[in-house]
Amino acid sequence: MLRKVEVVALIAFLGLSSVVFADQITLKNGDHLTGAIVKSDGKTLVLHTEFAGDVTVQFAAITQITTDHPLHVALSNGQTVVGPITTTDGKLEVASKSGAPVEAPKESVVAIRNDADQVAYEKALHPSLLEGWNGGANVGFSLTRGNSQTENLSLAFTAARATKDDKLSLYTNAVYGTNQLATPSTTANTEAGGIRYDRNLNPRMFAFVGADFMSNALQDLNLRSVGSVGLGYHAIKSDKTTLDFLAGGNFTDENYTETVTTTTTPPTTYSYKVVHNFGALTLGEELTHKFGKSTVLAEKLYFYPDLTQTGEYRGTFDLGLVTKISKWLGWQNQFSDIYVSNPPEGTKQNDVVLTTGLNFSFTH
Repeated sequence: MLRKVEVVALIAFLGLSSVVFADQITLKNGDHLTGAIVKSDGKTLVLHTEFAGDVTVQFAAITQITTDHPLHVALSNGQTVVGPITTTDGKLEVASKSGAPVEAPKESVVAIRNDADQVAYEKALHPSLLEGWNGGANVGFSLTRGNSQTENLSLAFTAARATKDDKLSLYTNAVYGTNQLATPSTTANTEAGGIRYDRNLNPRMFAFVGADFMSNALQDLNLRSVGSVGLGYHAIKSDKTTLDFLAGGNFTDENYTETVTTTTTPPTTYSYKVVHNFGALTLGEELTHKFGKSTVLAEKLYFYPDLTQTGEYRGTFDLGLVTKISKWLGWQNQFSDIYVSNPPEGTKQNDVVLTTGLNFSFTH
């Protein structure tokens, strides 16, 4: 009796396996693969097989698809059809439960998803404000003793949350350095931060609004606040490279402290605040590029011509390179150049900062 029960159980298990792995695809070379279709992006298709796990094949190499359970098929015309799939004469036919079967050329398939992958895709389209964030923190520190006594610390944090329709970006950074030899002095003391929101108008164009804040003690800058609004264009948008051009306007509020020493006897030193409020243009370019699987380059160039005082302007240039050491740890190098055409008297127009150190990345 026990042996008969075992045989029945084995037959039932095999029957269940054949149901679970009932999807079939046929390749151009005549090979047949059986499993459960997980997803496709129109370029490749992922098939979960019983013994080989997930197998990825080129979608163009598939001549026939047959499934007996519903899949979500997204087409290039924006339509999504749900139902079992069959192929006939190079066309994909979806037996939709809501009406007559839908036929479409195989080339018009944008994506194929099973139920679980469709749920994840829909959730990714409208994540909560705390979901979908990617970013990292950079830390750099140097210390010298002996013939020199210097201390330098650099900190930076970036985070971005991108959906199909918009993108929210945050950043902050600080650099502080001292020289304790002979006359102690501060060699660097800058802080900056900002937020920007992008809204896609179409696959190429987007609108943006942002706010940036900065202080620089060595340039006597207490606070610079910049509110910007404008339009952007995705000149290049691929998995490896993105190149954006931005144009718009901004309102800038600058608060400096100027120190003056009189020529009287004895000399008197006093300080007073200088405030600059003006409208300016925002002209920018942003580039990101992936070198292989482990290195990412990010570059930004912005130019802000003053509309109130013709000939005055401000420019910023940032170049960063992060190489991953592990999934969450990397090595970063960052170069920044900030130019102001009309700084307070006694300060320089150009500030250059070069930092290097560890990068800690995160995904939520």
